[in-house]
Amino acid sequence: MVRAERHRRGDAVVAASLVVVVGLAAALLAVFSPAANTTSVTAASPVPTVPLEPADVPDPLSEAWRAPSAATTTPVAVGPVVVTGDSEQPPGGSPAGVVLGRDPLTGQPRWSYRRNLPLCAVGSAWDLALAVFRRSGYCGEVTGLSAQTGARGPQRNSDVSPDARLLDDGYLVTASGPTYLETWRSDLVETLSYGAERANPQPDRQPRTGCRHESIAVTRGRLGVLERCAGESIDRLTMLRPDSNETERPPEQFSVTLPTTGARLVAISDDSEAVLAPNPTRLSIRDGTGTELASYPLELPACDLAGDPPGGVVPTAVFSDASSNVVLWWTGSRTVALDASDLRPLWTVPDTLGPGTPWAGRLVVPVPSGLAVVDSDTGAVLRAVPVDRAGYRGPVTLRGVGPILLEQRGPTIVALGGAR
Repeated sequence: MVRAERHRRGDAVVAASLVVVVGLAAALLAVFSPAANTTSVTAASPVPTVPLEPADVPDPLSEAWRAPSAATTTPVAVGPVVVTGDSEQPPGGSPAGVVLGRDPLTGQPRWSYRRNLPLCAVGSAWDLALAVFRRSGYCGEVTGLSAQTGARGPQRNSDVSPDARLLDDGYLVTASGPTYLETWRSDLVETLSYGAERANPQPDRQPRTGCRHESIAVTRGRLGVLERCAGESIDRLTMLRPDSNETERPPEQFSVTLPTTGARLVAISDDSEAVLAPNPTRLSIRDGTGTELASYPLELPACDLAGDPPGGVVPTAVFSDASSNVVLWWTGSRTVALDASDLRPLWTVPDTLGPGTPWAGRLVVPVPSGLAVVDSDTGAVLRAVPVDRAGYRGPVTLRGVGPILLEQRGPTIVALGGAR
């Protein structure tokens, strides 16, 4: 005869303890998981295709809409939407970061993503909007959002600094920082980390941890860092390979000291680097080993050379058509075109507010009075298009989206369009 199972008092205590532990775990998950305090509103219907660009730059141009976007440093357009990012401060509440996918023609939101965390940066890659949120002093909560719908995609936790910039090389994204950077592939898995690691640093993994990353530039397969390192009185140029997947140690192509300090890494190509060097002011072109190939004297005002570039990134853009393939570099007072292959300077447009962008089959460059339509082969200004910026005099970065030209003016995105 089988005896009836007896329930001991200890069993009840264990069961009660398990209930408490599970309940506590569920509560912690509800508070600290990425889904906690998150509101995601996806697109109610398919986002319409963006109309084609105009045949030429319209004149006049007028404001179509504007929106706050302090989390972007240049207009972000991905797929059929313009992506803006800003923070809200509810009365008596915590800061909340809001990312919106907007109709390029009207500025109306098509989808939104909101978290009860400050928003650090917004960028784009792989047909995703990338939103980086801040928790515990670091901007490490990264979420990919579908451009079409706003639906959540890949996510990761990182140790990105609060002033991070997101640099897309067409294949990978690098999150910059003054002492540490990371590179991610399309599923947001890390392919490279470089600098002073905060979490679980591995001895001898990083070649230099006592350095500041004063300027950073990327191109596919190459990541350049201009560093100032403890114990060195001159600058250092380091070239990394971000796509090697060698996780034990950051793979270097080279790391060399420069015969100066106060330099900036302007741009890199497949096998060259352009470094702005002071005293005398010149553009130093270096090869795949860091050796100087050529030096071009430059006439720049002192204000263009003061300090380091905001966020460690020199403002550049790329223009390419049937006859031209150039990197547009904004020095702080003028736009300089560099040959995209060997990075030698080709021409200069003085008195500009930003690097410029391709739009409507032309190269357009922001100037104090509006826009200059520039010949991309020679730098000659073909015509001027007035734009009323209502007293704004700061830097302007541009991005064309169909019939709309976007301007980033400080923490605000302004959309310009011609008469319809």
